[in-house]
Amino acid sequence: KIPTEVEFASEFRYRNPIIEEGTTIIAISQSGETADTLAALQEGNQYIRLKNPQPVETGKKIEVIEFFSYGCPHCADLEPHLAAWHKRLPPDVQFRRVPVAFQPAWENLGKVYYTLDTLGEEARLSPEVFAAIHGGARVNLSQEQRFLDWAASKGLDRKKVEDTYKSFGIAGKVGRAKQIAQLYNIQSVPTVIVDGKFLISSSSAGGHERVPAAIDAAIATARAERPK
Repeated sequence: KIPTEVEFASEFRYRNPIIEEGTTIIAISQSGETADTLAALQEGNQYIRLKNPQPVETGKKIEVIEFFSYGCPHCADLEPHLAAWHKRLPPDVQFRRVPVAFQPAWENLGKVYYTLDTLGEEARLSPEVFAAIHGGARVNLSQEQRFLDWAASKGLDRKKVEDTYKSFGIAGKVGRAKQIAQLYNIQSVPTVIVDGKFLISSSSAGGHERVPAAIDAAIATARAERPK
């Protein structure tokens, strides 16, 4: 026997259903309900509504968070698709990244991210960080001295990078990132959260290249559900 539930598409989104990865959804539509059915399918197939939504930090703007790590090969694969999406970011949406620390090396890579972000170099150098770690050179940027040498090779002031990397401010941001990942119960990366209540992964979206469309669909739902 397979556990089964029946829902009306017109009520599906508003009932706040809990859909986990691996759930199979079969949609049956009839005249007059096609739009509701398609909306319900988006929520079931492209993104998942969280059981415990979290408040956002972006005020009136819809918040999109990517939980990631430079050390994650799947995050590296998603990067070009997400970068292309970010170039057309809607004005009512704010995007930010939160590095996870599933292992000690990734915690150091979180420091790398926040160092580059603090210095205003994250957008320029994040693709190169991924390339250095996952490309042919396989540079271990989780090692402090190798990161400092690498940063200097990219034209950054080595002393300024070192001071930033070792600062209390960066340590505080890494600690806060751990708290946020725990609040959302992040178990794998890359994971994208839209407006504190919709979860998107490459598997739920159907592949890395489909993540941007899933984000757009979740944004549209979040926009519709926000107070006017």
